Amino acid sequence: MLLFFLSSGLVLGWTLGANDAANVFGTAVATKMVRFRTAAVTGGIFVTVGAVISGAGPVDTLGDLGAVNALAGSFMVALAAALAVALMTKSALPVSVSQAIVGGIVGWNLFTGTETDPALLSRIVGAWVASPVLAGVIAAGLYWLLRRSLACCRIHLLRLDTLTRVALLASGAFGAYALGANNIANVMGVFVPAFPEGSVRFGAGIGLSNAQALYLIGGVAIAVGIYTYSRRVMMTVGRDLFRLTPLMALIVVLSQSIVLYAFASETFHGWIVSLGLPSLPPVPVSSSQAVIGAVLGIAVARGGRGVRFGILGRIAAGWVATPAIALIITFVGLFFLKNVFDLTVHMP
Repeated sequence: MLLFFLSSGLVLGWTLGANDAANVFGTAVATKMVRFRTAAVTGGIFVTVGAVISGAGPVDTLGDLGAVNALAGSFMVALAAALAVALMTKSALPVSVSQAIVGGIVGWNLFTGTETDPALLSRIVGAWVASPVLAGVIAAGLYWLLRRSLACCRIHLLRLDTLTRVALLASGAFGAYALGANNIANVMGVFVPAFPEGSVRFGAGIGLSNAQALYLIGGVAIAVGIYTYSRRVMMTVGRDLFRLTPLMALIVVLSQSIVLYAFASETFHGWIVSLGLPSLPPVPVSSSQAVIGAVLGIAVARGGRGVRFGILGRIAAGWVATPAIALIITFVGLFFLKNVFDLTVHMP
């Protein structure tokens, strides 16, 4: 029964890999600087490592928004988010798994009568608004810096091409790590409060807490999603919205990776606080929104030419619809689990 309940989280992990991996390697693959298979294998490895090592911060934040404390409830929230994202992936739209899972948690709160903390919800939504703006500013700054640097240092085209490919692969690996660290909360976060505490030993002194074991399973599910179904969305992000050169693709990957890491790392959070600067909360933000913000930042830096506003409008509509769809599916699904299948979806 435990594996059955976890299955919805695994499906959600698969959809996250199929959809959000486009934000890490989409621009590199669409510009043909990195082969799809290389991107998929690299992304799969680093997203799993990031989930296990640095996934705890955003998970705690989602737990504060709604501690889904029964496995049947966790199952329904994750399934609703997976279905919402799968619908958008079918339309080749890069949507936010973060928004889908938050929509599902709010749906669980509404069904069970649990109060949703408006201050925390506002902080999460504020992070969703801030992340694409921050990515756009970083991308515009990097674009300006790169143009100035290339004007000063005349690099042979073949050497520049090789350096760009290596940099795209390295920044993609960093992006995949940041994606796993930030977004594992969306995949397995709703199961943590309902899962018993403890640890798992793998021999030779290697051990993981039960929560880390969940992150590992979720990371593998994301990796499978990247390898099996992410190519179409990669093309939407890297080719259809705005034509990118390989160097622009590198800037986009770096910008969204920095933003994801900034909203995931507790170490980075502590460093910012130690400097007396405003901190970024450990919140699961949308890699889709970060990468779109970065693409638009470059477009603005180039005078705003070439942006396909029709595609942008479709993507924005998907961002609004995704949490609403997840909320409705969760509410209806919990009703059936409780009243038709007599399952416990909430522990008093």
